[in-house]
Amino acid sequence: MAPPPAISFGRLGSVGVLLVLSLLCWGPPARAEGLVADLTSHLIAITTGFTGASVVLFGATDGFGDVIVAVRGPEREMPVRRKSRVAGIWVNTQAVTFANVPSFYAVTASRPMPDVLSPAAAAFYRLGIPNLKLAASTPAPSIVVDTFRTALERTQQEAGLFVERMGKVDFLGERLFRSTITFPANVPTGTYLVEVFLVRDKDVVSGQTTPLVVSKVGVDASVFEFATRQPGFYGAIAVLTAIMAGWLASLPFRGA
Repeated sequence: MAPPPAISFGRLGSVGVLLVLSLLCWGPPARAEGLVADLTSHLIAITTGFTGASVVLFGATDGFGDVIVAVRGPEREMPVRRKSRVAGIWVNTQAVTFANVPSFYAVTASRPMPDVLSPAAAAFYRLGIPNLKLAASTPAPSIVVDTFRTALERTQQEAGLFVERMGKVDFLGERLFRSTITFPANVPTGTYLVEVFLVRDKDVVSGQTTPLVVSKVGVDASVFEFATRQPGFYGAIAVLTAIMAGWLASLPFRGA
């Protein structure tokens, strides 16, 4: 039997590629309705001058089907405030806090989501921004919560932290697939989850979750850690540094 044609994954150079090819192309599938996937890197390193980054997700299925990829950043509390004009001054007059907001969320698929997945399955697996199920921890009428939730989603999308369609999942042949995951310069740090779903007949039949760490490294990491552990000292140093910089800047003009 002739070997299958060579397929380029770009600069993968990863043992995971060989594992995918050997297990799913030459050998029988480990289980019915399955997939296997991996990332070219499991670390996004934020250094000075960081302008964003991307990693490649690659994998294979054990048969036909569509693939959906969702990337979720660590969840956090996020307040949403409404400003109103009071006595000629804009002030915060109402706020709603949401407790389970992903710091980053992006989703992509091999075909448009409505053509791939049923609304019920999309809601169950929380796929798509409308299905994130952001819950308010602040007591408020449902109509108020819905308004603030819409504002939160819009703000996150404008910041590039909620991405409804992040590129596309491309199939290389019938079973091999890949997708490029892009992160903006303002991506928050933490442990991310990259979820990969195999879909058939508009329902999820298999899935896999892979971790991805976004972390500051080098001098930036040391400064961030010091500022977090010793905020008082960090603030004092920042103030003294600003005073010293101002004094040095004024020296050329003292003799004028």
